[in-house]
Amino acid sequence: MLEINNLTNFALDKRSFSTVAKKVLKGENRETETLSLAFVKKEEIKKLNKKFRKKNKATDVLSFELNEGNNLGEIIICPEVVKENAKKYGVTAKKEMMKVFIHGILHLLGYDHEKSKKQAEIMELKQEKYLN
Repeated sequence: MLEINNLTNFALDKRSFSTVAKKVLKGENRETETLSLAFVKKEEIKKLNKKFRKKNKATDVLSFELNEGNNLGEIIICPEVVKENAKKYGVTAKKEMMKVFIHGILHLLGYDHEKSKKQAEIMELKQEKYLN
């Protein structure tokens, strides 16, 4: 259901990520789906963001849809950027990490906050629902 590939020295709690993935997929009636999660360094996510989104800067999370069989796709997270954002937003790094993970899953499920204000609101509400 969840394959994790950690390419950083970030210490992660795999059970937390599995639990959150199950909760979101169950809530969206997609329990049979699997997804991949990778943790990368700042330089790597910056390269990917530039290549695929034409944005020459590091970001916290990227999602790549696959939709091959039961595989939704891959979520790539940069723990370094997530920690910086957590500090900026005044939340714990763990809470921010789970928020971006949920955000990535929702993208793989077809939600897109960049399409319209309405879509952004729907995505925001779902994020909050699954985070709590």
